[in-house]
Amino acid sequence: MTKTPGMTRRDAVVRGGAAAAGLALMPMDTLSRWMSRIAQEAVVPWLDRPDESMARVNVLDWEALSSWVTPTEKLFRVGHYGTPEIAAEDWRLEIGGLVEGLRSFTLDELRARPRQDVVMTLECAGNRGFSGFIGAVHNARWTGTPLASVLEEVGIAPDGIEVVFFGADQGEEEIRGNTVTQNFARSMSLDDAMDPEILLCYEVNGEPLPTEHGFPLRVIAPGWYGVANVKWLTRIEIRDTRYMGRFMARDYVTLREEVRDGETVWAETSVGRAKINSVPAKVTRDGDGHRIHGAAWGADIARVEVRIDDGAWREATLGEGRGDPDTWTFWHIDWAASDGEHAITSRAISSAGDVQPAADDPLITRKKTYWESNGQLTRRVSID
Repeated sequence: MTKTPGMTRRDAVVRGGAAAAGLALMPMDTLSRWMSRIAQEAVVPWLDRPDESMARVNVLDWEALSSWVTPTEKLFRVGHYGTPEIAAEDWRLEIGGLVEGLRSFTLDELRARPRQDVVMTLECAGNRGFSGFIGAVHNARWTGTPLASVLEEVGIAPDGIEVVFFGADQGEEEIRGNTVTQNFARSMSLDDAMDPEILLCYEVNGEPLPTEHGFPLRVIAPGWYGVANVKWLTRIEIRDTRYMGRFMARDYVTLREEVRDGETVWAETSVGRAKINSVPAKVTRDGDGHRIHGAAWGADIARVEVRIDDGAWREATLGEGRGDPDTWTFWHIDWAASDGEHAITSRAISSAGDVQPAADDPLITRKKTYWESNGQLTRRVSID
C-alpha cells in the first residue's frame, strides 16, 4: 500500500482494513471487473535497464517503485571508509573548536531534546553520472533534534564561520607524499548549518538508524546532496577558516569548462546543494492504454513535462509530494501508445522557473566530472 505524507503506520493499517472491508461488500460483478482491471495492469520493461551490479548498494528499482516513502531496507547506501560498528553506550558526540566550552552529548541526552521530523529525498551526488547508475536516490522520514539549537546552546565564538562534521569511519590518504589517517568529514558555513531543518538524526521511518545508515547518529540536511549528510557522526568542530578535506576540496568536486570572451576557463566547485532532477520511472499497461510514471525532486516542483519521441512537451499530473521542496514529487501522464520502440524524456520545472537542463545543454556537456548530473533523462521502451 502506498503511504501518503503524514500518514502513520496505524493510519495505513486502518485504511488497508477499510479497503478490505469495502471489497467484501462489493457486488461480485463489480469486484470481478475491478480485479480484472488490476490483473491487466502490467509494467512494460525498459529497454535500457540499470546496471545490476549496483544492487549491492541498494540502488532504487524504478520499475518496482510503489511507495512515496522508501522502506528502510530499500534505502540507497554508500560508504567511503567502511562501516563502523558502534555501541551506543560507548558513543559520545563532541562539539568543540570555537565554542564557549567543549561539550559532549550521549545518545540518550540527544534523544531527550525536542524531536523533529522531516521527510526528505536524499540523492547521491554521483547519481546519473554514468550509464546504468540512475537509482541512487530515496525518500524517507528522518527523526532527530535540530542542529541549530545544539549549536546555540554550546555558544559559537564571534570568529566562528565554518561547521565541520566528522564521522567515525576513517581511512588512509596520501597527500603530497604524506600518508595520514583521516576521518570522513564534510563542512558547511555557519549560516547554512543554522538552518532549522537540519537534524542530528537518530531514527529513520520510525526506527533506530540501521548501522549501514549511520547508527547511532547522522546529519540530515534537506536540500543537500547525500555526501553532506555525514553518517556515524562523532564530532562537530567550529572553525574560523574554510575546511578543505578530501571530500570538500579533492573529491566530490565538479570540474566545468566555462567560456568567457571566447576563451576557456576551468571552474572547480565543491558538491553542495542538490539540483533539480526527474526520472521516467516506469510505463504501465492497463488494457489498451498506457501510463508513464515518474518522480521529480531537488526543488519546489511546479510542473513536470514529458516528451515522447520527437513530439511536443506535454504536462504531467503531479501527485504525492507536490508543494514540498524537501521531498520527491510523483507524477504520471496517460499515453495512447502505438506499437514499436519509443523514447520517453522528462523535465522538471521549479516554482522559481528553473528548468531541468537538456542532455546537450552546456551546463551538462561542459561538465567533465560525473557529479551533479541532472540532465534530462531519456529512456526507451518497446510497445507491442
